[in-house]
Amino acid sequence: MKKNVFAVSGMKCVHCKANVENALKAVDGVQSAEVSLEDANVTVEYDENMVTPSQLKDAVDNCGRYEMSL
Repeated sequence: MKKNVFAVSGMKCVHCKANVENALKAVDGVQSAEVSLEDANVTVEYDENMVTPSQLKDAVDNCGRYEMSL
C-alpha cells in the first residue's frame, strides 16, 4: 500500500469533502481517502499495483468542480 497527499482545489464544504472521498473510495485499489478542507488536500492510501495517481486524479476531476494536483 502507498499513501500520498494530493492538493485538491474547489472544495468548500462537507458536501464537497464527501464527494471527493466517495469518488476516490469507489476506485478499485483505494483503501482509504481522507479530505482536509482546511488544508485543501486529500490523503489517499491505495494499492499502487491496482491504481495509478493519474486514475485517482481522473476520479476526483470527474466528480464535480474539483481538480486534484499530482
